[in-house]
Amino acid sequence: MSTPPAPLRVALANGSFEQPAVSGVEILPDSSQTQAPKRVPGWLTTATDHRIELWHSGFNGVPSAEGTQFAELNANQVSTLYQDLPTTPGTKLYWRLYHRGRQGDDTMALDIGAPGATVQQRRFTDGTTAWGYYTGTYTVPAGQTLTRFAFRSVSAAGGNQSIGNFLDGIFFGTAPYVVLTKNAAPTGPLDVGDVITYRINARNEGGGAAENLVLTDAVPPGTTYVPGSLRIVDGPNAGAKTDARDNDQAYYDPRGDKVVFALGNTTTAGEGGSLPSTETLPAGTTAEYRVTIDRASGGGLIRNTATASYENRLGDTPEPLTSTSNEQVTQVNPAADLDVVKAADATTVTVGQTVTYRITVHNAGPNRATGVTVTDRLPDGLALLSAEGPGAYDPATGRWAVGVLEDGTRAVLVLRAKATTPGSVTNSAAVSANEKDPDPGNNTDSVTICVEPAPACCDPCAIRK
Repeated sequence: MSTPPAPLRVALANGSFEQPAVSGVEILPDSSQTQAPKRVPGWLTTATDHRIELWHSGFNGVPSAEGTQFAELNANQVSTLYQDLPTTPGTKLYWRLYHRGRQGDDTMALDIGAPGATVQQRRFTDGTTAWGYYTGTYTVPAGQTLTRFAFRSVSAAGGNQSIGNFLDGIFFGTAPYVVLTKNAAPTGPLDVGDVITYRINARNEGGGAAENLVLTDAVPPGTTYVPGSLRIVDGPNAGAKTDARDNDQAYYDPRGDKVVFALGNTTTAGEGGSLPSTETLPAGTTAEYRVTIDRASGGGLIRNTATASYENRLGDTPEPLTSTSNEQVTQVNPAADLDVVKAADATTVTVGQTVTYRITVHNAGPNRATGVTVTDRLPDGLALLSAEGPGAYDPATGRWAVGVLEDGTRAVLVLRAKATTPGSVTNSAAVSANEKDPDPGNNTDSVTICVEPAPACCDPCAIRK
């Protein structure tokens, strides 16, 4: 059973204030000012001039907490910085942020709720020596389909209303939610010996990043892993991978007969990476491997499902999560491994004598064989006397119509022929059926006999002497 649909994804835009890029410090229009050539995506402000102040890391000696830029809550006036997001009532949302004072201890409030009716969640006071880091959760109340996430300036050291309250590394949204979609190509029905390519796409339809993401796919019973077929098709670290458990994000485990991919931004197989949400990586990432269909799968179905484990690290402690892909079912056509053995009762005969051939056809499975036909046309130098066995034998074509041969059963045809011409005579038999034969190397057999001339009559004159 695949993972159920995710709740409505919630995630702030431009949470770390990386857009637009600035050098030093710039005061720019908020996202409501659509005509502005350069504005701050995602964020709105209650300031009457609609201006937001962005700093580049290191300006005036202040490093960013995350990325290369951060914001100052007070641009030209004391204000509230916010985003309004569609939400699903009952959804648990996570928030985290960095806060820092500019000239001393600055204080701000975090307000969350319906627009026009927000409720203060926390107050934060920090000085100039380090960034304060804070986390929390919020559950969307019943009936609230639009939620405001806002930072309100309370006070700033120095008393200047255009100075105070640095912000960075802000997240507000739903937990990560990985959706796996599995495909198999070709779609089938396929034959024993064919190769199936499995592709598994992983998309994070949640808000936060899926951390420590590891995809595991057991090689389905009745198939054999194709060595060297591990590959990340697209997304982070795309490219071919080795089968060994090294530093290339994937490996094949022969003892567990499974493939393992460390998806996302990582360099070590088995140590999962970080997969951002579809807002950042819309197509997600796709892994691939191949298997060969074994003879045991003939006439059956091959079923395969992939699973992923990952963590939600938005809260104070990591929360383990799992995801399961849809099931891929491949139909395999029946297969029958036929073999034929031809034998003669004697390898040397004389012209005029009878040669007896025994042709045995056997079905080694795994399925019943239908339309079984053995072709055994007697060569020149032999004249058919009789044919005995199941099914009909046509001497003109040499075809023996065996018909149906169940798995594990045999059929025997006895041909008797008169030797007519001296010399070496080779007689061959070949078997075929409607089903694919996984081992055609034993579908023919031959036997050679030596036909000697008849002995001359004795000389009566020599007897009288």
